[in-house]
Amino acid sequence: MIRVIIADDHHLVRQGIKALLDNVSDIDVVGEAATGQEAIDLVEKLTPEVIVMDISMPRLDGAQATERILSLKLPTQVVILSMHSDAILAQQLLNEGVKGYLLKESISDELTLAIRSASMGKVYLSPAISDSVLNTLMMPQPDEPPESPSELLTPREREVLQLIAEGYTNNAIAETLTISVKTVEKHRANLMSKLNVHDLPTLIRKAIKYKLIFLET
Repeated sequence: MIRVIIADDHHLVRQGIKALLDNVSDIDVVGEAATGQEAIDLVEKLTPEVIVMDISMPRLDGAQATERILSLKLPTQVVILSMHSDAILAQQLLNEGVKGYLLKESISDELTLAIRSASMGKVYLSPAISDSVLNTLMMPQPDEPPESPSELLTPREREVLQLIAEGYTNNAIAETLTISVKTVEKHRANLMSKLNVHDLPTLIRKAIKYKLIFLET
């Protein structure tokens, strides 16, 4: 039996996925998460074979939660669900160790295949983006690629950035992350400096452009 956690911030989406998987004899949904942090906590508690992870979630987005989960070195494999038909994003996540990348529009036809593949340590890509990913892999790469913004930020800075983009105040961020307001202010200053911006709207636009955060659209 393949034990699965579903992580998506929309209750109806989680229920729809669960209803789909409940009809599959070799898959058992053992937990649900509405935020990236809840997903991490559940994986640590239940250690499922697979977690199905929405890319756009509050608190920690799916990419950030995936990074944390994979760093735990548990046997849990990650299958990403996304609205973004983005070969570069998919390739980045595959490089980090995810075993599946699906578009939400085709989930009903492909999710079971992706979960089974991931449980065996194999990669499953949505056919809608697989050709684009292969083309990206075949593109010539510069000898010394420039450092990307994602490599400049610490995991905590990305977490603060996500909360800033979701409209949290400094006080709310401090309370959510159990840190001081002064520490939050320091992280904000570091974000502005590292991303070379001077105001909040520009910071958020740049974060979205470079896929440092994922917001619901």
